[in-house]
Amino acid sequence: MGEPFIERRDRKLDLAAHAAWLYYIGGNTQEEVASKLNVSRQAAQRLVALAVSEKLIKFRLDHPLKECIELAESLRDKFQLSLCEVVPSDTSKNDDLSGIGVCAAGYLETYLLAKAPTILAFSSGRTLRAMVEQIPAMDQPQHKIISIIGNLSHYGRAGRYEVVMHLADRVGSQAYPVPTPVVATSVEERQLLQTQRSFITVKTLAEQAKVTFVGIGHIVWNAPLHQDGFINDEEVAKLIELGAVGEIAGWAYNYEGVLLQEGINSRVASVPLQQPAQRLVIGVAGSEKKAEAILAAMRGKLITGLVTDKAVAEAILAKV
Repeated sequence: MGEPFIERRDRKLDLAAHAAWLYYIGGNTQEEVASKLNVSRQAAQRLVALAVSEKLIKFRLDHPLKECIELAESLRDKFQLSLCEVVPSDTSKNDDLSGIGVCAAGYLETYLLAKAPTILAFSSGRTLRAMVEQIPAMDQPQHKIISIIGNLSHYGRAGRYEVVMHLADRVGSQAYPVPTPVVATSVEERQLLQTQRSFITVKTLAEQAKVTFVGIGHIVWNAPLHQDGFINDEEVAKLIELGAVGEIAGWAYNYEGVLLQEGINSRVASVPLQQPAQRLVIGVAGSEKKAEAILAAMRGKLITGLVTDKAVAEAILAKV
């Protein structure tokens, strides 16, 4: 079999181990397990049965993800998250996105396989692209794939990690990109861009999305938003001066997760973020250097779900 099959099987075993931990060790009912894993009761039963058949359960959970599961449950409880997944960190890599991508893709694929027309929204970035790369080709024309962020710099340069068109091509769904740069050159330009019928259409659809998957960026010199040309030297310096620690879809926020009123936020041409988020918004992000940005996003309730790695989870829990 190919690598994708192996990764999907590993993901299924991960879910089975998580279900078994919640049921046998956490003392949850099958209904509670189903709710926490965002699956049906029948699926939860099958996952627990799989854990037993694969001998993951003995007198204790005999599976390398036990610590990750405990970290995920701690984060879920502390920040009232709708879902949380923690994957093992690969210390041999500086930016290990594959494990997070595989894990997040498991959730995304569940939505994509639905027969009922579904609206799914996305920001952009390296980790979300890693997630999309794990999605198999399919034909699901009934779905709408919506972007909440543009893919152009001030000067028309396109970003390399656009998600919506890439995913829509892969699964045959309808694509709705944001027809604006990430950050406009002036407040007046932003206002003009956001009066376009195409932007209003995308914004309306994004507000109806069943789930939104977002990357989380940190605000430092040469961070992705800066490195990819969406903001310039002066703008990143101003954000640092204002106390920004992270950004989602270009919207910068401080240590408490509060969206800034100054800096680039007055010119961000992305779909506005809700604070607190009123629907399922899953942050998909890893790397210890992003720990503070991810923590702040949870503090500010900008996200209601999280897929991250063990190193980040440990760093966050050490801070709270």
